[in-house]
Amino acid sequence: MNKIFTRKRFGLMAICSLSFVFGAFVWHQVDNSPITADVVKEAQKIIGLEFTQPQTDSMLTNLNNNVNIYQALRKLNLPNSTVPALNFNPVPVGFTNPDKTSGFKLSKIEAVKMPADKNDLAFYTVRQLSELIRTKQITSVELTQFFIDRLKKYNDKLLFVVNFTEEHALKQAAQADAEIAAGKYKGVLHGIPFGVKDLLSSADSKTTYGAAPYKDQSLGIDATVVKRLEDAGAVLIAKLTLGELAQGDVWFGGRTRNPWDITRGSSGSSAGPASAVSAGCLPFAIGSETLGSIVSPSTECGDTGLRPSFGRVSKYGAMALSWSMDKLGPICRSVEDDAIVFNCIQGTDPNDLSTIAAPFKYDGTIKDLKGWKIGYLKVAFDNRRTQNHLNDSLTLVKLKALGAELVPIDLPKLPFGPLTMILNAEAGAAFQELVLNHKDDMLAQQRKGAWPNTFRSAQFIPAVEYIQANRARTVLIQQWYEQLKGLDLYIAPSFSQNLSLTNLTGNPCVVLPNGLNQRGLPASITFMGQLFGEGKTLEAAKIYQDATDFNKKHPTLNF
Repeated sequence: MNKIFTRKRFGLMAICSLSFVFGAFVWHQVDNSPITADVVKEAQKIIGLEFTQPQTDSMLTNLNNNVNIYQALRKLNLPNSTVPALNFNPVPVGFTNPDKTSGFKLSKIEAVKMPADKNDLAFYTVRQLSELIRTKQITSVELTQFFIDRLKKYNDKLLFVVNFTEEHALKQAAQADAEIAAGKYKGVLHGIPFGVKDLLSSADSKTTYGAAPYKDQSLGIDATVVKRLEDAGAVLIAKLTLGELAQGDVWFGGRTRNPWDITRGSSGSSAGPASAVSAGCLPFAIGSETLGSIVSPSTECGDTGLRPSFGRVSKYGAMALSWSMDKLGPICRSVEDDAIVFNCIQGTDPNDLSTIAAPFKYDGTIKDLKGWKIGYLKVAFDNRRTQNHLNDSLTLVKLKALGAELVPIDLPKLPFGPLTMILNAEAGAAFQELVLNHKDDMLAQQRKGAWPNTFRSAQFIPAVEYIQANRARTVLIQQWYEQLKGLDLYIAPSFSQNLSLTNLTGNPCVVLPNGLNQRGLPASITFMGQLFGEGKTLEAAKIYQDATDFNKKHPTLNF
């Protein structure tokens, strides 16, 4: 008789049965003893099914053969960079791109002058810094050294750098200065320093994934995102921390801190990028998100981040955690800076077959939201128990004042919480080698909710259930597409069910400050786009940000 399989039930049964069953499978690998009916009787508790004795007896041959298959596959020692021969496609039936054509138009900017106190450059935007470089008020070498010095000054307290790329950076900056002097100015990013989360490879530096088993790893390639930024003239100056293997803010060197309050972590897993940008130690950085890793640290540190649609940005050269949920995006000081960086890194890549061609059109000169239909997730905004309820409500008031028509929307009817099992299954595959080699014991975090336990437990997720979850995901994508029809975008509190929902569907998100909480720390709101609707989402978020001053507040760094 089939039993209802819930996440809670799985957790309890895994604790009760894991040691026996896992021990049995390891034992068979060692001495080749056959799987028996008694082993199956215990193992079936993990999958929430029951079989009769005749049914069990009939399966034994297949189950024993499967163990041999698993052993043969494990001998291949597949590296993390090997992708499955299956690609997730977030495009629903009947989908049309929100942007019909591509185009990129920045807002007008007033003349920018060097500040009397050079330290004020720390909190200039990419746009402002680019004007200083373009008008030759500062060189890229000077700006690069300025930010390297700031990173070094605050790194002992904030722990946001894994490795500096100083020699490489100064060479790149000198090259940028030479090109600009020769009249070969490449654009807004030319000569601008940046950092990347250390799950992105750069050819001449280590790529540690923030985890002890990989702290000496060098992949010898430039990730596509790194290459595109450097081709645009940007200068990579540091590989930044991530919670080990993209979870939290604890890595093999300690815990990355929040510049607003160093008793707090910076959240994760884009811990270093969020902390460094917030502290004025980088103009921008590249982070990644699978289930909140741009939204959460950007909120904690008061940054403005963009999580693009799935398939918009190449993941070639990036650590894989979940092939169907990982997304790379910028963490900046302003929405327009996000647009600038995204415009550079987005697009298809023959090295990443999961990338999808779609137009991107952005116009930073739009001043108001008249004629825009913006949805809002009513059930989340109605919840008065959330910590950011007042700020979120005031965001709706501001959007209405800017001319938007606000339309209440509901969550899809399909229960989508259990579908995050997809992440666990893919992460368990991506890092199975740690489990097989017992290197999962080297990870700093060993609590029940940390990766080591997730990776171990994931070995028991049946392939059938993983496929069923992805079939349900197809239904979810279609339902959400139908619900969002007719809207330009929608708004959601940063930490609601929407976060899981849209990381599953692949919709883009801009997270930006919308005030301070009762403790005087940053709070945020998320502007959510139609699939491949980054253009309108960025435009609306910029209009709101320009009408407020929340992104201009900075930590005092009195430490």
